[in-house]
Order: sequence, then C-alpha cells, then structure tokens
Amino acid sequence: MSSTTPAPRPRKFGGTPAQIRSAAAFFRVFAYVTGVMLLLLVLEMVFKYFWQLELFIGGQLLDGTANTIGMHNRAEVAGGFNASLGILIAHGWLYVVYLFADFRLWSLMRWPFSRFITIALGGVVPFLSFITERKVHKEVMAEMENHPKAAKRY
Repeated sequence: MSSTTPAPRPRKFGGTPAQIRSAAAFFRVFAYVTGVMLLLLVLEMVFKYFWQLELFIGGQLLDGTANTIGMHNRAEVAGGFNASLGILIAHGWLYVVYLFADFRLWSLMRWPFSRFITIALGGVVPFLSFITERKVHKEVMAEMENHPKAAKRY
C-alpha cells in the first residue's frame, strides 16, 4: 500500500525580496532607537521616583542661579525645558514607529499574529529590542535565502 504525501505548499511572502529587505532594515533601525530610548526612560524613571530628580535644560533655580543643564527637583526650577518629559514623549512616539516597522515586516513575512505580539514586546521590555532585532533579522535573512523563488501573495 503506498501513501502519497501531498507536496508541501510553497512559501509565499507578502512582498518582493527588495521590500522585505527594506522592511527588515527599517525594523532594525527602529529596534535600536526604541531600545536606547527605553533604556534612557528607565534611567529617567529611577532618578524621578527614587530621588525626585528630573533633567532640566535652561531655566533658573530658586536661589537665583541660572541652570544650563542639570538634575533638579521639579519644584526647584523655574522655566527651562524638562528633558525627562521629552524622553518620555519621544519614547512613546518612537515606539509607535517601532510598531509600524514590526507590522510592516510581519505582514510581508506572513507570520502568525502571535509573532507580531512577541516582536512588539521588544519595545517595552528593557534590552529585549536588541535581542529581538538580532533574532528576527537572522530569521528573515534565513527565510529569504531558503526560499529564493517564493512567490508574492498576489
């Protein structure tokens, strides 16, 4: 009795190899940018919640001296730019771009939705974006190499 096993379905990508390489490069850049901003945010939160210090650029201290750049209690500085708040806002918006890069790569590679979520977590757990980027980039390049004639989905 012979059993015929159906041939495996060919691997299909959601875009051309050039589009996938471009998405992988875009993801790589924003994984590093988001990771660095997240580390700065964690450092800023430690200073803020343990010592009540925030990074201010410019402004004037309560004793009348000018502040160029320094860590101060919010109540001690009049005017100036709160760089700690700037780091918080910048990380938030850069994480949105990171999610876009994740979505673009995920959709072109046609991975399961759980993969999108695990990659997205890389931007909220310190150091995880660096690990995720390395692993994802290696897998993308391996799949591209293993399936050089993978057809586009349309």
